[in-house]
Amino acid sequence: MDSSETAAPVGGTETVAGRGVRTSSALTPGRNPVPRLLPPAAALLAVAAALLAADTPPTDVGRYALYAVWAVLLPGVLVFRALRRHPHTLVEDLVLGAVTGLVLELAAWAVLVRLGLQAVAALWPLVVVAPFAAVPALRRHWRPRGYVRLPMSWSWTVAGLVMLTVGYYYEVCLSRFPILPTGERSRIYGDLPYLISLAGNAKEHMPPTFPQAAGEPLHYHWFAFAHMAMSSLVGGIDLPVVAMRLMVPALSVLTVLAVVVAAHRLTGRRWAGPVAAALLMAVGEFTATYPNNVGSWAFGAPTVRLMSWISLSLAYSQPLLIALAVVVGDVLRGRGDGEPGRGGVPPLGRGAFVLAALFALASSAAKASTLPVTLSGLVVAGLALLVGTRRIPWAVVGLGTILLGAQLFATALVFGFESYGLQIVPFGNVRQYWADPRGLRPAAVQAALVPATLAAFLLNHQLRLLGALPLLGRRRMRLEPVQWFLLGAALAGPAAYLLIGGFNASYFTIAAAPFAALLSAWGWCELAERAALPRRAGAAVALGAFAVAAGLTWLTYRHAESWAALAVRLLGRGAENRSYVPLAALLAAGLAVSVLAALGALVWRGVGRAVPPLRGRGGIVLLTALFAVALPSLPLDVLQSRQYIWDGTWTLSGRQVEAARWIRAHSLPSDVIATNSHCWQYDDYADGPGCNNHRSQWLSAYSERPVLVEGWAYAPRIVARAGGEVAAREPFWDQELFRLNEDAVYRPTAELIERLRREHRVRFLVVDRMAGAESPRLRELAEPVFDNGRVAGYRLP
Repeated sequence: MDSSETAAPVGGTETVAGRGVRTSSALTPGRNPVPRLLPPAAALLAVAAALLAADTPPTDVGRYALYAVWAVLLPGVLVFRALRRHPHTLVEDLVLGAVTGLVLELAAWAVLVRLGLQAVAALWPLVVVAPFAAVPALRRHWRPRGYVRLPMSWSWTVAGLVMLTVGYYYEVCLSRFPILPTGERSRIYGDLPYLISLAGNAKEHMPPTFPQAAGEPLHYHWFAFAHMAMSSLVGGIDLPVVAMRLMVPALSVLTVLAVVVAAHRLTGRRWAGPVAAALLMAVGEFTATYPNNVGSWAFGAPTVRLMSWISLSLAYSQPLLIALAVVVGDVLRGRGDGEPGRGGVPPLGRGAFVLAALFALASSAAKASTLPVTLSGLVVAGLALLVGTRRIPWAVVGLGTILLGAQLFATALVFGFESYGLQIVPFGNVRQYWADPRGLRPAAVQAALVPATLAAFLLNHQLRLLGALPLLGRRRMRLEPVQWFLLGAALAGPAAYLLIGGFNASYFTIAAAPFAALLSAWGWCELAERAALPRRAGAAVALGAFAVAAGLTWLTYRHAESWAALAVRLLGRGAENRSYVPLAALLAAGLAVSVLAALGALVWRGVGRAVPPLRGRGGIVLLTALFAVALPSLPLDVLQSRQYIWDGTWTLSGRQVEAARWIRAHSLPSDVIATNSHCWQYDDYADGPGCNNHRSQWLSAYSERPVLVEGWAYAPRIVARAGGEVAAREPFWDQELFRLNEDAVYRPTAELIERLRREHRVRFLVVDRMAGAESPRLRELAEPVFDNGRVAGYRLP
């Protein structure tokens, strides 16, 4: 085992990167516990402060905290402790226990909603708590002993990363969008009403159905919305508060902590955890473009900006995916239960296979891209073991069986074998940059464009993986199984993006990011250990990295437009070159960084001959500087959120929300609503003409009721027909039902109203007059119950 860390038993001294660090039981008597509580307390206070500053009701913050402790953390930690063999750190128990709690919550939701027991949802943790309180053999898991005490410097570093994460989400999300739109020009991220509507549907249906077309199956990764439903049911919290305020920071913090725990367990190095978390959450896209709005995303969704707040399913899936990587990696390390493990980290034991099954099942329909990436990494590790040992790696076979079973479960039972239109189109997402349909480009230039485009993709999305290079070089490709697993998964995501056509293939790249961060942090730590930098030198490297990031942030913010014009003049001359013009700024910036890095390496080598302390330390300085090149994406995103309206937002009237919430308060969950609102917004036209985007979701979202026909652009059958893209202009698939729905508003008769009530269980009809004013006769056939000028509501007799 190639590791520079060894560990003494608990209570002894552990050598980490050449320094002695005291470890002891977390329950050692006679020690003042207050200083050790300060880092987590500071992190929790930062989360609470961000929520309160964003006008989150204090009672909802308290309710959510109680929900998280009672219904996620407590049952999850108890079950995790019962499954893992030996205790390691309290942080690991709490983090992996919280992820275990998310899995248990899914099972509880399925039973409660299926049986109609939502009223007693808050009591479900008793199913776990009671046996652990009553059975003597399980009581020991309430107060385990033998935790390793973590250094205060480590704790404060992790707390700082948590605060950075929460601060980022406060700036780009929490402070920007209201919980409930109030004015006529309120803006909201366009998909959030849809996501809220899925959660509202999950409160009443197992499995959920498509809320914008009552009764339509929902073949989609909907586990995140079951979690949101349980947050609302158990915590008694309004769904918009969960979606717009509470869920994103909570799951993002859990993701940061899960990466920290994963890196420590898999590498045996404590400081690999903070490094991996920084690589995942802060080292984003290398780009010379500002502003970098949706239209200028060169290679799909960015891995930092889209990490959580505009994809709630991604926010939910991240900690599950990382926890799955932890247990798979632990098994791949191949240690016996009695061995101390790398860096003093004890093995999980046979319970790792049970945990792998739990995390795989939950990941399978949390985000459809996660399990394929994980399976790819496992296949690479299995092949490496097979070739290296010439024996069947039965542990890999067992894990593969678990993961394949989970994938089959999701494919058959959740997705209904629906592919959402994803198709194998090699280089379909990038070949537009080298396209030359008229054959005007010289052959040599055309031949160079393909590798240039792929290089731009790697520069833009994969700089966080650079730490793997020293790892591969030092070991001469003789990697450990867990390293092959991380490398295989890290490469599988980008490969899937290059192989599968459509924007949604971006999520494969994002799913690979945690694996890349873990492997890269491993390589960075080994390089740092060989360099053995003194404390002052290490601080100088860190300050230098921040200086590089700050300088590039300022240059991009101030001079991106000028740089883009210069890059086009240098690399994009001539009309025949227009296809790759969008990459010109990125390629030119990458070329400049490469030249500077090469010059810096030459200067370092020359100076090192005269200054011996510099020898052997250039690698860690260069790698850290290259990571810093991708740091500006985070502050630039914050600046952009303040200065520009994001392309993915549109207006949502407060009067629409007011009407929908009135319907929720005066209807039953089983009631179906009919409406004439089918478009995402009506700002540019009135009385219905010109609707070309059937993404109306506000009524089903804020009423938490199924709508007979609302907006259908995201219906699985429509998306599949459009090849995985948003089918905004497609007509509704049941034109007879659509005509019935429209006639009830504009040409109502007693027979039509009766058909809606009897055949489709419609109890309310909601008219958005921006889409078209209702017929005066409707007032005679149905009872007017609500009218705020823009939206009117009618109760069917």
